This record gives sequence, structure tokens and C-alpha cells, in this order.
Amino acid sequence: MTHTVNGKVDKFSAVFSLVGGNISECEGVFTFHDNQTPPTENEIITELNKLQKTYDDNITKQATDKASANAKLKDLGLTDDEIKAIKS
Repeated sequence: MTHTVNGKVDKFSAVFSLVGGNISECEGVFTFHDNQTPPTENEIITELNKLQKTYDDNITKQATDKASANAKLKDLGLTDDEIKAIKS
């Protein structure tokens, strides 16, 4: 479970990824309901960076896959209008 705001992974996602279980957050303060050990700020930052890279890589892959698919359809002889018709 990764939440993003304007393309940025949020801190809650990093904390949840590290400890799992039932947690809540209010005004930046995390409450761990399953007796999890709270992660350090450095652990959170490291996890945030990891999750952000994964998110960014997935966005890049989607764009690359879309461009590749469109190129393959054009190579098969489809027009732009035909490609648009397939997508709608």
C-alpha cells in the first residue's frame, strides 16, 4: 500500500511498509496499535526513498510501455485514428 500526493510517496506509506500492522497518524504523530517497534527517522527516510524510486520507476515503465505499444501498432500499419479507436 503506497499513497502518493502529487507524485510523492507519503511518510505514512514508508512507516507502514516498515512495521505493518495497525497504525494511525494524526498531525505527523504515529500511533502503533499492534505493539510494533517504531522505526527511526533514518529508517523512514531510507524507506521513503526506496518507495519513491519504485513508484517513479513504475511511472516511467508505464510511459515506456505505452510508447512501445503505440510504435508496434504503427509498425503493423495502423493509423493514429485506428490506434485511438482501439483505446476508446
